[in-house]
Amino acid sequence: MIGDRLVDWHISNKAAESGVEAAGHAQTLINRFNPDVVVTEDLGAASNKGEHTLALLSAIARTAAHNDLLEVAVPRKHKFQNKYVEADVLVETYPELQPWKPNKRRFFENEPRNTVLFEALALATTMRNQG
Repeated sequence: MIGDRLVDWHISNKAAESGVEAAGHAQTLINRFNPDVVVTEDLGAASNKGEHTLALLSAIARTAAHNDLLEVAVPRKHKFQNKYVEADVLVETYPELQPWKPNKRRFFENEPRNTVLFEALALATTMRNQG
């Protein structure tokens, strides 16, 4: 994001494979966009995240620190009934994300991959609103 404007949004399956891949992808994005701040989910508050996900978040935070960037760890606050309602609200503000808005899953289905886009945007907007 630059201010309130979305600049890039995508999901990388390769970056989700390991901490090394996550760090490499983060470095590529840092080189491309030259950010001032990298926002991640607060590892201490991320109680519902698995060990693999925590390792990915940690690798991204280390990459930001290695680049002397401000790395802001934001606790993930759930302000809505569920993440699908949250995605609906975010799409109202960022209509360009409509094609990526996840549909609510049935209990036996895996969570849609696109939910991570909306989780990341929720963290960014939380940080922006605090600042």
